[in-house]
Amino acid sequence: MTLGLVQRDIKVGTSQADVAQILGSPNIVTQDADGKETWIYDKVSSITSYGSSGFGVNVGGFGGGFGWNGIGGGMGNVGYNKNGGTVQSNQKTLTVVLKFDNNHNVSSFSYHMSSF
Repeated sequence: MTLGLVQRDIKVGTSQADVAQILGSPNIVTQDADGKETWIYDKVSSITSYGSSGFGVNVGGFGGGFGWNGIGGGMGNVGYNKNGGTVQSNQKTLTVVLKFDNNHNVSSFSYHMSSF
């Protein structure tokens, strides 16, 4: 369930069966004194992102020399790398409240989204 899905597909007059197909089962179902149902959907999502910064040093060089049996050589290489990073976590909640009439169609609805 997303806010865009609710805004696009849920309208006054939408049947309970269509709402259930679009949004799935509600978290809470209540009834008022007149027997009209209210469905409440509550979704919490967490988003975690990782960032990294790096620092690297590579040093290379050639080495050589003359030996008893000819020319000898070698290559030296030294490396260093340190990575550090950040982690950021956000949570979002989406609450949707749908009220139905006696014909089991949406009579009114509201939603609230918050981030923290």
